[in-house]
Amino acid sequence: MGLLNESEASYYSDIASFGNYQFVSLNDVVNQFMVVYVGEDKLISKASRTDVAFHAQRGLAELSFDTLKSCKAQEITVPASLQMILPQDYVNYTKLSWVDSAGIKHLLYPTSKTSNPTPILQNTNGNYYSNLISNSSFQNGTNGWSGTSGVGGVHYPITTSSNGLLFSSTATGVHNYPIVQQNLTLVDGQAYRLSFNLLSNETSGGANKVFLYGSSGGDGSYRPVNVALGALGVQTNDFIFDAALNFGFNTMRVAIELSNGDDEVKKVGITGFELVAINNDGNYAMLDGNDLVDQNDSTTWSSYKSGTPSENQDDYQDDTYWPMDGSRFGLDPQHAQANGSFYIDCVSGKIHFSSNIAGKTVILDYISDSLGTDGEMQVHKFAEEAMYKWISHGILSGKSNIPEYQVNRLKKERFAAVRTAKLRLSNIKLEEITQILRGKSKQIKH
Repeated sequence: MGLLNESEASYYSDIASFGNYQFVSLNDVVNQFMVVYVGEDKLISKASRTDVAFHAQRGLAELSFDTLKSCKAQEITVPASLQMILPQDYVNYTKLSWVDSAGIKHLLYPTSKTSNPTPILQNTNGNYYSNLISNSSFQNGTNGWSGTSGVGGVHYPITTSSNGLLFSSTATGVHNYPIVQQNLTLVDGQAYRLSFNLLSNETSGGANKVFLYGSSGGDGSYRPVNVALGALGVQTNDFIFDAALNFGFNTMRVAIELSNGDDEVKKVGITGFELVAINNDGNYAMLDGNDLVDQNDSTTWSSYKSGTPSENQDDYQDDTYWPMDGSRFGLDPQHAQANGSFYIDCVSGKIHFSSNIAGKTVILDYISDSLGTDGEMQVHKFAEEAMYKWISHGILSGKSNIPEYQVNRLKKERFAAVRTAKLRLSNIKLEEITQILRGKSKQIKH
C-alpha cells in the first residue's frame, strides 16, 4: 500500500524526480475521484470522465492563481531595445526585479503613467492616410528596396547627397532599375497618388522615369503610372488602378528606371517619394486599419525609453533637500526609489523597461495556470482535498434536478478546503516567526 515505488538510489540518481513526492498528478486526481466519488450510493451517481477532467483542470487553474505556490521565473539580460518578451505560459507577474553583483534582487516598480499606443499615419494637415510607400523606404537599399538592375543582377550605388537620394548607373544598352519596391498590394478601382520631388536628373540616350507594373504574370506591359522624369520640382500623378488591364494581378512593383544609352553616367536625385490611396475628391483615403499603422515605435515609447527616469533625478545624495533639513515636501512614495520602472504592453506581449535597466540582469517571477504541459499538471498534496471538493461542486452545480441545499453544502466545503490549503501552503514556521519577533524587544533610544 506504500506510495513509494522506487528505491532511494533510483530517486537520488534522477534529477527530474527531486521533490516530486509532494505532488499528485492531475491524472491521478481524476482517477481517484472517479473511484471514490462517482457511482451507485455515492455523492455523484453518474458522471463522465470528460466532465471530471474539465472541472479538474478548471480547479487546478484557479488554485494556481492565488493558492498554489508559483515557482516559475525567467532571467534575461535586458537588451538595448529595453524590451522583454512575455513567457509562453505567462498569465500574470508576481514581481519583477534586477539583480546586482551580489545576487540580491532590487524590486522594479510598475508605472501607470505611460504606454505604447499604436501610431497612426498622418499627413501634414493631420488627416489619416494609407501610406504604401514613403521616402523613409529609401535607406541604402533596405526595407524592400534593392539596388539591382533588370538585366544581369548588376548592383548600383544608392547614396544620399545634397540633391536628395542619388541613384546612378554606368551600364550601357540595358534598362537599369537602381531601386525596386516589390509586392505592393493595390485595390482594383481604388484611386492612388504617386508624388515625389525631383531635385536632379541627368539623362543620356533616353529619359529616366518611374513606373508601376505587374510583378508576376504577363509581360508587365501595362503600366498605370509611367512618368518621365523631366522638369525638376514636385511631381504629382493620380491614377485609378485597374486589375483587369494588368492581367488580373493586383500585386505590383514600383521602380525607378534609369535610361539606357551610352557609357555616360545616368543619375537621379529624388526626395519626398510617396504612394498613397486617395478618395475621389483627392483627399487621403483609408484602406483598412493595418494600412494606417506606422511600423515605427510610438512617440510615447520612444520618449520613455530615451528619457532619464523621473524617480532617479532627485535622490537622497543631492543638495536639493538638505537645505530643507531633510524634508522632502510633496514626495510621491511610489517614485522614492532608484531601482527603475516598467510597464507591460498587452498588445505586443512585451515588458518595456526604463532606460536605467539597459544591460542589467532582470528576473521575472510569474504565475501560470499549470496547464501548459502534462508534466506541470500536478497538485500539491496540501491542496489535494481542495481539488476533490472543487470537482464535486463543479459537477453537481452543472446538473439539473440537484437540490439547492446540496450544491450550497458543497460550495461551503470547497471554500473551507481552499482556505485550509492556503494556510498549509503559506509555509508559516513558528521558529522563524519567533526569531523575527526577538528583534521587536530591542529598546529604541531617543
